[in-house]
Amino acid sequence: MAKEIDQKLDNLLDINSDIKQETRLVKLPDRDKNIESDYRYARENLYDLVERGQDAIDGILELSKETEHPRAYEVAGQLIKTVSETAEKLIDIQKKLKDLEKEDSSVRTQHNHLYVGSTSELQKFLKKESKKDGNST
Repeated sequence: MAKEIDQKLDNLLDINSDIKQETRLVKLPDRDKNIESDYRYARENLYDLVERGQDAIDGILELSKETEHPRAYEVAGQLIKTVSETAEKLIDIQKKLKDLEKEDSSVRTQHNHLYVGSTSELQKFLKKESKKDGNST
């Protein structure tokens, strides 16, 4: 009876109420690929910022020489400092990439140990080990 009502409502509303479930497996990109592409993107952006900063430094130094205004020299100094900090960030991202690679390699060398024996034997072993360490429980 419920099916008949559903069919009548479907016809009346001109819809299809049949629900189809579909399960799809979505494969995420490898972490290594993401790290590598992010590294390349950040590196390219930092290189571009350093190059633009160099052009800006050249321009502000010319302006400083022409005007001999103290503020122009102050801006030039700040710009030089900013460009040098950006260059340092290039080295920082290389260090961070190496740290991530070390992290990945440490996970790959996981060792699983299996204890075969009864729980009473395990308890005796643990008590013996705790006494060796000086911890009496």
